[in-house]
Amino acid sequence: MKTNILVIGGTGKTGRRVVEQLQNRGIEPRVGSRNALPSFDWDNKDTWIEALNGIEKMYVTYYPDLAVPGAKEAIESLTYLAKELGVKKMVLLSGKGETEAEACEKIVMDSGLEYTIVRASWFNQNWSESFFLDPILSGEVALPLSDVLIPFVDANDIAEVAATVLLDDSYNGQIVEITGPELINFKDAVEMIEKASNRNLNFYDITLQQYTEGMKQLQIPSDVVWLIEYLFSHVLTNPNNQLVVNDIERVLGRKAKPFSIYAKETASTGVWNVEMTQTK
Repeated sequence: MKTNILVIGGTGKTGRRVVEQLQNRGIEPRVGSRNALPSFDWDNKDTWIEALNGIEKMYVTYYPDLAVPGAKEAIESLTYLAKELGVKKMVLLSGKGETEAEACEKIVMDSGLEYTIVRASWFNQNWSESFFLDPILSGEVALPLSDVLIPFVDANDIAEVAATVLLDDSYNGQIVEITGPELINFKDAVEMIEKASNRNLNFYDITLQQYTEGMKQLQIPSDVVWLIEYLFSHVLTNPNNQLVVNDIERVLGRKAKPFSIYAKETASTGVWNVEMTQTK
């Protein structure tokens, strides 16, 4: 089916959910990923033209994060090319409290394209699809800044908002801030996962230096270590990130999903069940 909507990062945490949201509305978007046809690869600009050909609206998520070196230049190049090729509107997924991400937002806002910026807090799915999953599976969770309050937000809520503002031009020119409905800390989150998954989880409060050293010992790539250290030291502690915003309710007409409900739904999938994970 011919489509005029492109979802860049269409196989990622929010992107694949945006694709599903659009499909549920009878729209078959073009998926922007390395394995798609036509392919889209952030590291290969030769792929961009074909992926953008015939596209009028696009959802953009940059992997791994808009804060990393090179992201601003990539967003600048993509935005310029999109305008040249006739794209009319861009929805950019951004991060709350990230100075570098705001620089990327400004590129889009000043481009002359119609736009909506979706600024999201930390994802619930970091505990089930990202860097917090392995500690949960091990039963030994050691994290720094354990008392910092975070309005964790569900990736499904982000995707529903993103799909809505992509299709509804009444949100053009707006920054939509996406948070969960409550402030919780890491210890609260682990306790909710423990209860939902019926497992015993040990939590240890450590320093950020101990955390980054631990990642290095596990031979996690240096760019990933840098990003996670940045997120902890600059983003997590930003006062703007410790606020609940009601934009999900404003856009969707319903409240955001609480972390406890996310934990219950996710536990039912078996992703935190050690035995099931080991047999896959």
